[in-house]
Parts: sequence; structure tokens; C-alpha cells
Amino acid sequence: MTEQKERELYFWLRLIREFEDRISTLDKQGKIQGGVYSGKGQEAVVVGVCHELRPDDWIFPLHRDLGAFLVKGADPNRLMAQIFGRRDGFSKGKDSFLHGGDFSNCIFGATSMLGSTLPVAAGTAYKFKIRREDRVAIAFFGEGASSRGDVHEAMNFAGIYKLPVVFLCENNFYAYSTPNELQFAVEDVSDRAVGYGFKGDVCSGNDLHSVMKAARKAIERARAGEGPTFLECKTYRYHGHSEHDRATYRSQEELITWESRDPVERWEVYLQKRKYDIAAIREEVGGKVKKIVDDAVAFAEASPVPEGPEAMEDLYATPITEG
Repeated sequence: MTEQKERELYFWLRLIREFEDRISTLDKQGKIQGGVYSGKGQEAVVVGVCHELRPDDWIFPLHRDLGAFLVKGADPNRLMAQIFGRRDGFSKGKDSFLHGGDFSNCIFGATSMLGSTLPVAAGTAYKFKIRREDRVAIAFFGEGASSRGDVHEAMNFAGIYKLPVVFLCENNFYAYSTPNELQFAVEDVSDRAVGYGFKGDVCSGNDLHSVMKAARKAIERARAGEGPTFLECKTYRYHGHSEHDRATYRSQEELITWESRDPVERWEVYLQKRKYDIAAIREEVGGKVKKIVDDAVAFAEASPVPEGPEAMEDLYATPITEG
């Protein structure tokens, strides 16, 4: 891996962390429209997976995957405007971040029923296969959503037709407040892949090297026509399910244990072991990401709030007319 790529990966980790921290602060100030679902602690997953993709590959992120938007190419200003519920956001102020998508960067918006975009991802991958397009779909979901019926249906369909899709499970050990042992009776939720006829893999979601290696294999398998992969990244969210959840269902010791495996700090240790001047890099990147987020907040605050009649616009797709 080149020094340039190693520094770029560090930039993405730091930018996502800065975005997450700022949004948590803004939420406490009452400036955010809708719920806030922090992905702090899970940055290595979205960086490790999305950094391996091409611009025309599609991703189907969830409410905790803000970082996937950034790495995939979404404009930080528009992303912040989306979070603020302003007109310059992806949904033109009609929705919160939870349901926002950016089709120009092949990012499909999520729904509140987590896991329900997996059939859409499978359908997208089916289209890639039918048209013989060299493209891949990445479907994000949590270990809790893995128990849903539409998740099973998507994986079953993808397995039958060997579709170019990666089912990416962000296993952070709690489906809201429900621990894994009350969700499923297996050690690894990716063990279910065998029932669908494709490969299951597990990696450390807090280790960027581990995620990149596993993601690269899964994406290459999909492109080669070898079918889906159920990739389980074991990670941890530092905040509660949402900013209003105090997460009293887990112990302080557990939280501290996972914080000691912080993905950003682990990458800093790696860079230091590579003999880079980590203090200088940390300061330089810190200044860059702070300016990006500062500018995004200023853009969002200056963006107008949509007017009432605009709620009746964009309700239907534009009809396709024969030329």
C-alpha cells in the first residue's frame, strides 16, 4: 500500500469522526431535524468497504452509515443540509438524513424498516447481471435486521441467481437494546450464508486492514460472477441506538473495552509504526476535516427551509416519454 493511500484512508476516518462528533453536538443544540443515529466507532467498516468500490457501483447504506456517503463521493455540504432538513439537501428538505440518497453517486436511500433495502439491492444486482454490467451492489444491514423476512428473501434470491451483491452486516452486538444472544443462536450471524448457497465471512470491523482485505475478496468474487458474500464486520457503536438513548443496557466496562480498540487510533498506531510523523499528520488532517465540516455547517445553516407547497412536489417519478 502506498503512503498516499494510507494517508487518504486516515483522512476518511478522521472526516467521518469529525462529522459524527459535530452532528451529536448540533443535535444537543436543537439544530438537527429528525433522529440522529451515530456511527461513531464504526468508521473502519464504511471506509474499508466503500474505498474498494468504483464510482458506478451502488451502495445501500443505513441510518448509521453517514460515512459511506462521504467515501462514496457525496458532497459534504449537501449531506449536512440533508441532516438539517434544508432545501439544498438530497431530499430538498422533505426528509431527514435517515431516508436520504444520492443517485448521482449511486447511493440508495434507506427506510425506517431496516433491512428492507436488501431486496432492492438484490434487484439492482440482478439488473447488473442481466445487462452484463461490471458493477457490484453493497447492501448494509445490522445483525438485528438479519432476522427479518425480507432479508432472508433477498439472500435466497441472490444465492439462486449468483448475483453480484455483497451483504454487509455491521454487527455492533445490539439491535437497539437487544443483545446478540437474544437475536440468534449462532456465534457468527454470517453462518446463515450456507443456507443460501454462498460464502459467509467474518472480520474485525474495528481493524481497517481486516475490513479492506475481506471487502476486496467479496467484491472481486462478485465481479467474477461467483455470487454473493455475507460479510459480517464485528464492531461497536459508542453512542446509544440514537442520541436520546442512554444505553443503560450495557456496562461501562464493555464500552471502555471497545473504545480501547478504536479504529481511528488503531490506524494512527499503524502509521506511526510505518515511521510517518503521526503528530504532523494528525494536525494537518485535523485542520482539513474541521474546515470541511465547518463549511458544511455554514452551508446548511444558510440553506433555506422549504416552503409548505413544496411538500406536494416530487411525489411521483417523471414519466418517460417516447422521443
